[in-house]
Amino acid sequence: MSKRKQHHPEFKAKVALEALKGEETVSELASRFGVHPTMIHQWKRALLEGASGVFERGGRKAAEVDEEQVKDLHAKIGELAVANDFLARKLKPWTGK
Repeated sequence: MSKRKQHHPEFKAKVALEALKGEETVSELASRFGVHPTMIHQWKRALLEGASGVFERGGRKAAEVDEEQVKDLHAKIGELAVANDFLARKLKPWTGK
């Protein structure tokens, strides 16, 4: 049973740019890079759709922070800290520290 091959984004961009140049057919590119022609069409379409994002003002968008998730994670950290302290106290007689 074969596993699907995962291509790096740099490789996908390279292949899509070659397809945009139009110097070779998609079939030629597929045989040269060892991928299926359908993948080249998909990568080319994705490149064309996402290219406008490169020129948006403000550069990269700041990551959105989910306050509810942060609150839950802080609560979990507190629980684990309490459990860690409890276990450290209970193991003290056996470790001699």
